[in-house]
Amino acid sequence: MDSSVTALANVIQLAVAPVFLLAGIAGFLNVMSGRLGRIVDRARVLEMPIVSPEGIDNQKGARQELNVLWRRTRIINGALGMCTASGLMVCCVVVCLFIGDFWNLDLAAFIVGLFVLALVLLIGALVFFLVEVHQATKTLKMRRTEVQLRTDNNPV
Repeated sequence: MDSSVTALANVIQLAVAPVFLLAGIAGFLNVMSGRLGRIVDRARVLEMPIVSPEGIDNQKGARQELNVLWRRTRIINGALGMCTASGLMVCCVVVCLFIGDFWNLDLAAFIVGLFVLALVLLIGALVFFLVEVHQATKTLKMRRTEVQLRTDNNPV
């Protein structure tokens, strides 16, 4: 009985590191889903003038920004998907650690493969996230330039 408890304690110790990674992935998912929510909110605001007759003046600019928002949505959805898949792989690593120990199976190569896949997916998600942030910043700079041109052309 004593040796099985010790073995279980060792497996739990091995599983702690992936669980910390899982907590970090959950944090990334929270940040990315928050960004997706803000993109959707902005899209809803921009869609109002397009569907209402009094917003005809700015339809072209709104449609352009909506196109950028849809691109950002696809990018952040890719990041969310990869991050979620990474989290699932980490969960599989933890499960395989316990199964391998419980049934005395040599799953080391499989566990390493799952862990490397989890990290590759996480790297991909972070790259997508970086691309989306860059896209948002680029859009903001374009809007600032448009505002400057309007104020320069319309002196008070």
